[in-house]
Amino acid sequence: MSCRPSVYLPRVAHPPVDFTQPAGEPALTGPDSISWQVFKNPVALFAGGVAAVILELAEPRVRTGVWEHTTFRTDPLARMERTGLAAMVTVYGARSVAERMIAGIRTMHALVRGTTPPGVAYHANDPELLDWVHTTAAFGFLEAYAAFVRSVTDDDRDRFYAEGVAAGRLYGAVGAPASLAAQRAQFEAMRPKLERSDIVFEFLDIMKRAPIAPSPLGALQWMLVRAGVDLVPDWARAILGLDERYGLGSWERALVQMLGAAADRVPVPGSPPVRACRRMGLPATHLYRLF
Repeated sequence: MSCRPSVYLPRVAHPPVDFTQPAGEPALTGPDSISWQVFKNPVALFAGGVAAVILELAEPRVRTGVWEHTTFRTDPLARMERTGLAAMVTVYGARSVAERMIAGIRTMHALVRGTTPPGVAYHANDPELLDWVHTTAAFGFLEAYAAFVRSVTDDDRDRFYAEGVAAGRLYGAVGAPASLAAQRAQFEAMRPKLERSDIVFEFLDIMKRAPIAPSPLGALQWMLVRAGVDLVPDWARAILGLDERYGLGSWERALVQMLGAAADRVPVPGSPPVRACRRMGLPATHLYRLF
């Protein structure tokens, strides 16, 4: 029920979307955007996706919609691959392709509605919930990049949130934050509505056991999941009951940072970022040059 409601780790070298076409057509954001930098990094996407989903599941209406209307519990891998591809199309796909895909998602979301266990009604296209999901996703990915890949400034954060507004509005997140201050305000506004749930721990258990991360990250999967937990604000972790057992040790954090920095320098042939650069007439290494 979200703009990007799952953990996003590009797994398919040649996805069923041609990111090289139409030649020359821009995406919703440009190749020199911070978004194109952040979303190319699989470590940031994995850890940031975990953080985003934890925050999404803390909101009872979002939680019920995700848990009752998706296949996450029964087929997490397929679910994450679909939502991962949606995230890649949103960022790297040609504008016409992204707009068509998002319209289709909005149509499917129109059918998703129900009530939470206490009887509160929800609807997947509710702008308040879409705003929350968009905000948590943007926060998770950006802060994962900042924590585990490369430092970013508050000005960078402002740019990143502003870049996401166009996509957010297409998804129905009409209140998508356009700045760091707006993101923080969104978190404060939603804070009283968040609550602890065993579903958060079920999600983490699924993420620990499911064969999600490709080689060579598979052996480090639980560490990467806990890297995502580490990104969740302390006040939210306190609400959810995520104590220090779910976080990273200092040596683990250093290892995740090493992995994130390494992944930021290696273009993956056939990946959406590389193909999108080709569509725009740029070299495959365009996003992987050291600053």
